[in-house]
Amino acid sequence: MRIWHGTPYPLGATFDGAGVNFALFSEHATKVELCLFDSPEATQESRRVALPERTYRVWHGYFPDLRPGQVYGYRVHGPYDPHLGHRFNPQKLLLDPYAKAIARDLVWDDTLFGYPVGGPHADLVPDERDSAPFAPLGQVVDTAFTWGSDHPPRTPWEKTIIYEMHVKGFTKLMPGVPDELRGTYAGMASEPAIKHLTSLGVTAVELLPIQYHVDERFLVEQGRVNYWGYNTLGFFAPSPRYCSTPDPDKKLHEFKAMVRSLHAAGIEVILDVVYNHTAEGNHLGPTLSWKGVDNHSYYHLSPEDQRYYMDFTGCGNTPRTRHPRVLQLMMDSLRYWVTEMHVDGFRFDLAATLGRDFREVDHRNAFFNIIHQDPILSQVKLIAEPWDVGPGGYQVGQFPVIWTEWNGRYRDCVRKFWKGDGGLTSEFATRLAGSSDLYQDDGRRPSASVNFITCHDGFTLADLVSYNEKHNEANGENNRDGANDNESWNCGAEGPTSDPAILELRARQQRNFLATLLLSQGVPMLLAGDEIAHSQQGNNNCYSQDNELTWLNWELSPEQEAHLAFVRRLLKIRREEPTLQRRRFFHGQPIFGTNVKDIYWLDNQFHEMTDEAWNAGFVKALGVVLIGHNDDTNERGEPIVGDNLMLLLNAHWEPIEFNFPRVESIVDDFERLFDTAEPALPPTQVDVNKPYVLMSRTTALFRWTLAHHRRREEPT
Repeated sequence: MRIWHGTPYPLGATFDGAGVNFALFSEHATKVELCLFDSPEATQESRRVALPERTYRVWHGYFPDLRPGQVYGYRVHGPYDPHLGHRFNPQKLLLDPYAKAIARDLVWDDTLFGYPVGGPHADLVPDERDSAPFAPLGQVVDTAFTWGSDHPPRTPWEKTIIYEMHVKGFTKLMPGVPDELRGTYAGMASEPAIKHLTSLGVTAVELLPIQYHVDERFLVEQGRVNYWGYNTLGFFAPSPRYCSTPDPDKKLHEFKAMVRSLHAAGIEVILDVVYNHTAEGNHLGPTLSWKGVDNHSYYHLSPEDQRYYMDFTGCGNTPRTRHPRVLQLMMDSLRYWVTEMHVDGFRFDLAATLGRDFREVDHRNAFFNIIHQDPILSQVKLIAEPWDVGPGGYQVGQFPVIWTEWNGRYRDCVRKFWKGDGGLTSEFATRLAGSSDLYQDDGRRPSASVNFITCHDGFTLADLVSYNEKHNEANGENNRDGANDNESWNCGAEGPTSDPAILELRARQQRNFLATLLLSQGVPMLLAGDEIAHSQQGNNNCYSQDNELTWLNWELSPEQEAHLAFVRRLLKIRREEPTLQRRRFFHGQPIFGTNVKDIYWLDNQFHEMTDEAWNAGFVKALGVVLIGHNDDTNERGEPIVGDNLMLLLNAHWEPIEFNFPRVESIVDDFERLFDTAEPALPPTQVDVNKPYVLMSRTTALFRWTLAHHRRREEPT
């Protein structure tokens, strides 16, 4: 076999049409061997070749006789001294950190560990057994693909509606999707899947992790898997478990075809990515890739004893983001998914960890600075989960200007409001209006807030209003896992019930939550399944449940069909009303030189809220008026003219009358768009001279024309 020196860049295995260049960074290695396998099923390499050249601490070689489809791994030689951070062991076959396709998944075995599995000090001695029969393997690919006229939708943030979903769970039970495509990327691109998304009216899907991840050993031994996927090992490769074909090139093609189909439907693709830790765990974890390639360089080790890892996520390790090559890997990976796979953005899991150069979170560190100056990454959607489990890890409202954030304070406040907690009306109003207290001071806009009520991690919406306690027994941890953050919802019996009154109250509370979410300023995020009232039977931590508990069941009851119709109606209002898509925060001051403000907060007597009212321990009901003809402008600087909207919210357990003022002379066409107590009623005209009875735990939305606004637009 011919071997040339090749080049140190690009890193990974790169087919150039004539041969394959291999390049691997390892600062402290003494030798790197490329191991070639005849097939994914082979238990031993057929050829082992030392990479002939080392440039800038990158080991590289060019093989003119190799082609796409070649299966490979590495063996890396160097010192084994855990107290100094070194864990080289050439008996362990390693996955290329830049592998673009996975030929074979990991099979758990003791030989995958760099030390003899045993007592607490076992990792101080290297294990001499070969891990090749069980290690994951990479595969050389040809990345060529015919994209045709594909182009990113580039939906403006203020018009974005996110749908958080799992690739498998979305289509596994979906009627009309061919059996062989259910639960796959191809299933996501199928007509029934895209029809549901477009008829629903979302503009972006946020996919739970699809980068190659492995199932933790303890889960496999219990007969379960890491369904959510937050245990990444390969940051360039799409997970093969969601592919309908074993062919390496077609794995990439299938993912790309999915993106192309979603783009053609006007839907953006956002990836949930996990760069805050890897699947190799702590000092007692396996040696699968980074740990054996150069543990000291790739991981954030304890300054007191480099045998141990800094852990800010609870998952065992933290990448060493202050190392330039680790930063390069992350940036190369992100750019690859944008330029090669055409994705539109990323949601960064536990993103506060990425800002920790040492111990404290610093949003001016290298990771954020590099993204901000990058001409590709700075132009896509960047969403932070703004916390981790380390000290000072709760960073909501603290991320840099070009980032949006999962707004955990929005979720918590809205839940408490509809639960009936007191003392938070002022905060609730702030959340409804875009959370200016979190994002205005640093120059961000309402779209910096990704608003959500539920997400993959926690109760579904149906369970949120049906359970006071978590029921995670199926997870095998005696119900100790998952946060118990859902006490005393006063929605009747715990769990399933046939009581019509309880079922109606639960359904109404779901409608209240969704109405609040979709009528708030900011970017709404809907959890897949909430539109059909999907239940996980009270399990709020379904990370290991790859079964009917998490797969969406599309055989809907009449009640679910009605719920879906109402959600579609809400989303249509959201999409069509410019007043709900503001690019700037409300300022509560007169506009256009008139005495009309852009927003009004009202009590049930239609009086503006006073300081005394805001500070009351429990405010039964709240009204908000949004003036559509205001000083907000679109991206071209043109005035945004929408409808005038009035939202009434009653979180009390009794009906409340809203007494409209005498407004015959200034109001035309006063129309109720919906009332969550009567969701099936169509829009209807309302007599403003009569009190409006807002039923208990109800939301209602109205639209009208201000006569003097109409007259201002008429020629004089």
